[in-house]
Amino acid sequence: MSLPQNLQPDKASPDWLNKGDNAWQLTAATLVGLQSVPGLVILYGSIVKKKWAVNSAFMALYAFAAVLICWVGWGYQMAFGKEFIKFMGRPNVSLGEKFLLKQAFMGSFPNATMIYFQFVFAAITLILIAGALLGRMNFHAWMVFVPLWLTFSYTIGAYSMWCPGGWLAKKGIIDYSGGYVIHLSSGVAGFTAAYWVGPRATKDRERFPPNNILLMLAGAGLLWMGWTGFNGGDPYSVSTDASLAVLNTHVCTATSLLTWLLLDILFFGKPSVIGATQGMITGLVCITPAAGVVQGWAAILMGIMSGSIPWYTMMVLHKKIWLLKQVDDTMAVFHTHAVAGSLGGILTGFFANPKLNRIFYLVDDWEHYIGLAYGLQSGRTTAGFKQMGIQLLGIVFIVSLNVVMTSLICLAIRLVIPLRLTDDELQTGDDAIHGEEAYALWGDGEKYESRINSIYGAEEFPPPGPKGEVQMA
Repeated sequence: MSLPQNLQPDKASPDWLNKGDNAWQLTAATLVGLQSVPGLVILYGSIVKKKWAVNSAFMALYAFAAVLICWVGWGYQMAFGKEFIKFMGRPNVSLGEKFLLKQAFMGSFPNATMIYFQFVFAAITLILIAGALLGRMNFHAWMVFVPLWLTFSYTIGAYSMWCPGGWLAKKGIIDYSGGYVIHLSSGVAGFTAAYWVGPRATKDRERFPPNNILLMLAGAGLLWMGWTGFNGGDPYSVSTDASLAVLNTHVCTATSLLTWLLLDILFFGKPSVIGATQGMITGLVCITPAAGVVQGWAAILMGIMSGSIPWYTMMVLHKKIWLLKQVDDTMAVFHTHAVAGSLGGILTGFFANPKLNRIFYLVDDWEHYIGLAYGLQSGRTTAGFKQMGIQLLGIVFIVSLNVVMTSLICLAIRLVIPLRLTDDELQTGDDAIHGEEAYALWGDGEKYESRINSIYGAEEFPPPGPKGEVQMA
């Protein structure tokens, strides 16, 4: 039977290319990209104090651009290329048309699509780290930190867990879409970097109100809906598993948001909008390592736990544990990403359905990819405990990798560039760092002065006359 003319193989569409899979993969990648630009750009720029809006948003925008150049320059091959050492691939450029048009190592689409898809994951990881450093990190130090951390931390985690030749991938670790590689990494790295950079100004730590909660919600909405591509794109095909992953993602997230909201009402008496946003994020993070390999009821249970356990660590334990109180983590990425990411990895080890795992990994492997709950149910207890052990090993590896590498990178940068802004810059904020401010409005207790746009060099309006009328020159 002959194919329709638009599906006939040709030079632009070789016989291995699946147009539907390729179209979805490009769409999913763009949805993930929108989570960062403009999603987290808007969220960061609006959730901070007004004087930090420009700097916070621009840290995210810069990271997105810088990661792409590093990714095609050497990063992709280090994360998904031929083995260089046990933990990483050989650095190489990913820009030649011969390589870009070849079939990717997985999926029915070209390397160019895979590089783009994996880039947006790498970019959002760095942007999440920035969340812990808002309001005090030297922007020049951030410019150096981004390529160094991508090279010496992210690529190692991605190669170990996602590349078919990675040592944890061979052991059978389940990280569906980045609970370890992205969220646990960014949470631990952000917390570690925040320690080395130092805290915000005392005044900012005591009072740091959002400058625009409505815009914050707009950024959060882009983050939530963009997760459709985040988890729905990881089967690398338009499959039933992709559909399941998308639905589980939203079910878990909604449950987590509502759980966090309920706890805020019960213990603090008011439904906090910022709290609900945090609950949304922890739900998204928790389901990420499990999205397409757990059943819907498990997604709901994971949402209940992701809305309550990180809430407890943030609202209760944070005030009791000395180390947590010492480190100024602006966006609480330790709780929303490190705690929620670890929780998701452990719950994946418990709830992972062997049938769904075989659909996702396309292997008949009865020794790996079975959650402890199903191991106990089916009598394969050893396999279930083994899977849980591998999940815990992944947590230990990612935490150790990021504490060590992030510390070494920060210490190396500190030899050349101060990590923290000066006290004068911390007092002024955006205008001192970028010479720009977010709004043509005045707040934070400053007196409003009516001015013509200074870019045209115009003088101030003349003062009003005795009856309030303006005196003309």
